[in-house]
Amino acid sequence: MAVSDPDARTPELSGVDLARVALRAAKEQARQRGEQVREKREAKRHGLRSGARADGRDPVPLGAALNRLITERGWEAPAAVGGVMGRWSQIVGPDIAAHCEPKHFAEAEAVLTVQCDSTAWATQLRLLARQLVARLNHELGHGTVRVIKVQGPDAPARSYGRLRAPGSKGPGDTWG
Repeated sequence: MAVSDPDARTPELSGVDLARVALRAAKEQARQRGEQVREKREAKRHGLRSGARADGRDPVPLGAALNRLITERGWEAPAAVGGVMGRWSQIVGPDIAAHCEPKHFAEAEAVLTVQCDSTAWATQLRLLARQLVARLNHELGHGTVRVIKVQGPDAPARSYGRLRAPGSKGPGDTWG
């Protein structure tokens, strides 16, 4: 997990994302108000004392605290995509995972960039892109990934021989 830069700006939320954050905040406030009312009733009825039942003063499990933080900050999509990057082979299957790996997710455009180790697998993945988008959206939530951008293998740097004509582009200029 990368350390965040305090000077880095957080992305501006708009539309559906803003509505989700506002809805989460409203639900959390309503839940807290409900807990406060219940605690006041309990305090009036029994007095303020510790008991066997859970209350707001009890420690919270780490997983629950992290889930709450993710929800409060609106990090569901990035956290889900990060989980998918870690579970790539389980989602797409061992054959595809052996030859293709996710490289980058652009949240604003909902584009997942995947790099393949051969042009044949890049072509195969382009043909399977619609099915993979559907499977990823089933795992992450509807509309999280709209497009899969497929990249072929990195080409090695062209090394030219000792003898070369000035302005030549190597063997490609005779075929081009």
